[in-house]
Amino acid sequence: MVSTGLRRGEVLALTWSDVDLNAGQLRVRRNLQRIKRELLFGTPKTARSIRTVSLPKRCVDALHEHRVTQEQERKVAGPKWKPLEHQPGGLIPTTSTGRATDPRSLNRMLTLLCAKARVRRVRVHDLRHTCASLLLAQGVDARIIMETLGHSTITMTLDTYAHVMQTTLRAAADRMDDALGIDGLGEEDDEAPEESSAE
Repeated sequence: MVSTGLRRGEVLALTWSDVDLNAGQLRVRRNLQRIKRELLFGTPKTARSIRTVSLPKRCVDALHEHRVTQEQERKVAGPKWKPLEHQPGGLIPTTSTGRATDPRSLNRMLTLLCAKARVRRVRVHDLRHTCASLLLAQGVDARIIMETLGHSTITMTLDTYAHVMQTTLRAAADRMDDALGIDGLGEEDDEAPEESSAE
């Protein structure tokens, strides 16, 4: 989620048919929510949430490994591998018995990881914010970030990450000085040149 900026429900609803590991891309088509003790699959939050996201190499590698692990879990589970009747086929995040992952489980897993690493607890949604902040810090255009996150408008992206934008703008101004070779331009000499007197 840090690498892609996907929402929790979007991650949990991904299927292998949504992913092209050779091209390094995934397609967000649906999301997963827990409503009244039931796991329900539905359409993403907005029309712009249906999108194609490019994957960093580390994500592609992790998905390759997960596919192997999932197949091993399927064999071990045998007849106990029973996906939910209404869940899409080929779901990527599943339990050890093939069922869809409860969103609360993702929260608990992240809490345990933070405790193990002895770092401050973060929410799952914080990973999405971290993705956007890192992209902005790397100088990625705000419109590209909007498309990656699935925001409905560029205004939402700019308003949400305005604090990061200010830091990025300062860095951009500093880089402009470097590019133009400007260093102390406009500073006056400490001493004015002496005027020559006519004899």
